Amino acid sequence: FTHNRILCRIYDGTKWSDQTYTLYNGSAGEVTGMDAELLADGTAAVAFSVQNGDSSDIYYTLVDTAAENPEDAAVTIRATADGSRDEKPQLTTAGGQFVLGWSSVRTQTGAEQRDVGLRVFGKNGAPQSGDNGAGGKQEMLGMQYANHMTPTVDIGGESYKVELVYADNGSDSAKAPTAASELVSKDVSLVLGTYGSSCAMAGGPIFGEAGLAAIGVTCTNPQVTAGNTHYFRICFLDNFQSAVLSNFAKDKFAAKTAYCLGENGNEYDQGLVTFFKQAFEKAGGTVVTDSFPKDNSDFSSYLNKAKDQGCDVIFAPVSIAYSTQLVSQAASLNVGIPFLGSDTWDDNMVLQAAKGTSVQAFVSTFYAEGGNKTFDDGIKAYINGNADAKTTNGGDDTISAVTAMGYDVYYVALEALKAAGSTDPAKVMEALPGVTYDGVSGHIAFDETGDAIRDTAYIKTIDSASNAWKFVTQQKAS
Repeated sequence: FTHNRILCRIYDGTKWSDQTYTLYNGSAGEVTGMDAELLADGTAAVAFSVQNGDSSDIYYTLVDTAAENPEDAAVTIRATADGSRDEKPQLTTAGGQFVLGWSSVRTQTGAEQRDVGLRVFGKNGAPQSGDNGAGGKQEMLGMQYANHMTPTVDIGGESYKVELVYADNGSDSAKAPTAASELVSKDVSLVLGTYGSSCAMAGGPIFGEAGLAAIGVTCTNPQVTAGNTHYFRICFLDNFQSAVLSNFAKDKFAAKTAYCLGENGNEYDQGLVTFFKQAFEKAGGTVVTDSFPKDNSDFSSYLNKAKDQGCDVIFAPVSIAYSTQLVSQAASLNVGIPFLGSDTWDDNMVLQAAKGTSVQAFVSTFYAEGGNKTFDDGIKAYINGNADAKTTNGGDDTISAVTAMGYDVYYVALEALKAAGSTDPAKVMEALPGVTYDGVSGHIAFDETGDAIRDTAYIKTIDSASNAWKFVTQQKAS
């Protein structure tokens, strides 16, 4: 009997830890290759190949070396599961990210095909396509599941196969117009997305010029739909969720002083901070605001300032990448102030960052797991039966609200196509204002601006004991 494991000890700069931690227990097969790297903030990654029969797969484990129990805080993600011989993993770092490469050999029509696999991921483990790449992929996961369940639509008595066409803006507003132009060039009937208000605003004019309607899924800044007739959305707006979180801070914590933190120059972050400040001060509270530069990775000065100023809550409407760093660093610094997070925080990467800590985070979001059992059971089965979907979802089957919204927007799009009686973009745009749909996230209808008519948000919190999101309440803006 051979117990094939990966073990580690941690060096703190002067000595090695007395305790040995288990990073892999041998349950998936024999380890055939391994490499490790370390980021400047102390996050370590161990990549390894595991042989199981004739195939082998690549895994990687993220280790917070500063955690009280690194083994409990470790997160393992399966990078490949396609029947190939994926082996010889090699790790390096660049720009605060891990870069993982490996050899991939598969047999097709009797011949061996050799490739090199590549993945870039951050300290939370999610494959990167910009700071909000993970959220955007989870949003699309809902669309992909809906397309899997309903791959056709009847238009004017004729059945059409629905094809999902993709363009990646890398969560970068400078690249959004190019991605929008790519979709226009592919002659799509309707656009779903994009994830992130900044990118939606930057790419929106391209759709308008092309006479192509777009339905935002979770892009919440009011400016996305303002002053145009082509952009719609199915989510609530930032002024609404800011008021919701301001009211929650008063109701839950009797908060008098709030610390607001966002990325400098980010329309989403700064818009939410402005709306929250207005609502909180109108209710008699005091607000301390700060902004951090793009690609910042050290939040200690900001967190310590919130603590020194005696703030009761920290409102940080930031990307998934930044939110996980805030949670991890708040735990290390023992800040002890509850976080209020916007819809971007509703991600299982945040759960992983909070695992094994006492950090409190309360998040406003569009959907809470348990809201629709049929959907919950179906999407979980889809995720667990599809290795790529599970990787996209962060390695487990926790349901993100943006995935539920992606699911709903797909069916709103089908209703628009049916109402138009055509795939012609102009007719689809003309039909959209009158479209209604009862989705898993609630009733969807549009007002005269193209915004969704919504009056309630879900508030969820982290249950550290079960490492899951826990429903707290439904909160209104007034």
